[in-house]
Amino acid sequence: MANSSGFHESEDHLTERTRDLHRAFTSLQEELEAIDWYQQRIDAVHDEELRKVLCHARDEEMEHATMVLEWIRRKSATFDRVLRERLFAEGSIVGREEQIEHVEASAGSATPANGASAAPRATVGPLRKP
Repeated sequence: MANSSGFHESEDHLTERTRDLHRAFTSLQEELEAIDWYQQRIDAVHDEELRKVLCHARDEEMEHATMVLEWIRRKSATFDRVLRERLFAEGSIVGREEQIEHVEASAGSATPANGASAAPRATVGPLRKP
C-alpha cells in the first residue's frame, strides 16, 4: 500500500476503515478547496463564457464533495447522527446547536469514545414557528 503523508499514525496501527475514512476526509478537503478556487476565479474573470465554464466546473466539484460526504455519512454512525440533527433545519444554526446540547445534557447522554451511536434520543423538532 502506498504511503499517505496525511496519516498521523503508522498505517500498521490503523484499521482499513480508518484508512478509508482518512482518504474520504482528504478527498472532501480537496473538493472543497477546488470549489473555493473556482469561486475566486469566477469573481475575477472578465469573459462571460469563461465564467459560465468555471461555474459549471465549480458545481461539478460541489457534486463530488457531496458524494464523498454521503459516503462518510454512510460509514460513520456518529457523522450520520450529527448530520441528521443539524442539516436542513430551519431557524438559527446556533440556536439549533444549543437545543441539541440542551437535550443531550438533559438526557445525560454522551457519544461513546468509540464513535458508536448512543441510545436513541428524543428530537427537538423544527425551529420554525407555526
